Amino acid sequence: MPSRKAVPKSASVLGPDATADAEQTPRRSLRVRGKRERASSPDHPQPEQPKRSARKQLPKAAALLAIDTQPATEPSVEASTHGSESRDDAQSRPTCYWLMKAEPETRLEKGVDVKFGIEDLKAKGRSHWDGVRNYEARNIMRDKMKIGDLCFFYHSNCKMPGIAGVCRVVSEAYADFTAFDPNHPYFDPKSQKDNPRWFMVDVEYVRTLDRFISLKELQSHGTKELSSMALIRRGRLSVQPVSAGEWEYIMSLEKTPAPERDS
Repeated sequence: MPSRKAVPKSASVLGPDATADAEQTPRRSLRVRGKRERASSPDHPQPEQPKRSARKQLPKAAALLAIDTQPATEPSVEASTHGSESRDDAQSRPTCYWLMKAEPETRLEKGVDVKFGIEDLKAKGRSHWDGVRNYEARNIMRDKMKIGDLCFFYHSNCKMPGIAGVCRVVSEAYADFTAFDPNHPYFDPKSQKDNPRWFMVDVEYVRTLDRFISLKELQSHGTKELSSMALIRRGRLSVQPVSAGEWEYIMSLEKTPAPERDS
């Protein structure tokens, strides 16, 4: 902030000698750099001031411009509440990785087939990820997932569960409208349009893995490289975080031969 101008001290504050000088010296002054200085006279010469080394100073306008053009503080990586992080903020943080579960085999709920596998997403290209009815999984989608994040597409509740492909988050979280429809399998009467309980994001197909990586194969690495992975420690959560190290390691498995029991 600009400093406040100092108020010149009065003669009474400066002392009796200064008062006498003021009475004998004509009251004329010079303005130097915004401060008032008493002009010297033959009877009362000004004491010689020690010379100060010259120091370059920015003009006031330039100094203010330099302050105004300083870059803003980088935003936090994680948003604590829904909508508190803008799209620009999201793009400033590194890509995060997730695992999302879907059911690739036919299963009827209220007469509706909820089947949705990697091939279904490939055919559509893009789809909303509806039906999440777990609060922790909802919070991940609502508060932490951002556009550009990558997700493992995981086949769940089937004969051979495991990672089938990769998809990308392409929208911010918004209300899961399937919860408002009484005829939908995921209807929730406690979720209201003006106060939604459940949220979802849109994802797009990226690719199918060169080979399917089964849950059993992932579990075989659970004592070493994947010992901290949420899928190994908390398998039932439908939307899970994946660390960058875990992501890279699992992608490296794609290039290795499948275990004999999975082939």
